[in-house]
Amino acid sequence: MLTVETVLNATPEQVWRYWTEPEHVTKWCQASDDWHAPSAANDLRMGGKFKTVMAARDGSAAFDFEGTYTVVEHPKKIEYAMSDGRKVVIAFLAEGNATKVIESFDPEDENSLDMQKDGWQSILNNFKKYVESQK
Repeated sequence: MLTVETVLNATPEQVWRYWTEPEHVTKWCQASDDWHAPSAANDLRMGGKFKTVMAARDGSAAFDFEGTYTVVEHPKKIEYAMSDGRKVVIAFLAEGNATKVIESFDPEDENSLDMQKDGWQSILNNFKKYVESQK
């Protein structure tokens, strides 16, 4: 598994809400400014499904990022299987008034490991920026 992480100046409860509520997901779920997430849906429970549409702003490409939850421990941990079977584990760890988010994922075979890690880290960095701008 590859791992990315960040520390946010927000409580685990706040971080959980911004991570899981579709109206927030559409604000931060992209790796670069030329992409966006025009829609998101989330059934946050074991066996529930989520889907985030990720699209190039110029309309040249889009894909559905989706999966099924296998573990939901509010507000500490989420695990899911992506539609292609790869696993993802996300931990939300309280650190005083801050929260450390650690996201580990099975890599795919099409892109280099560095490129995948950089992309997931960029999305996590956007998440941090969004959460910390909400105060």
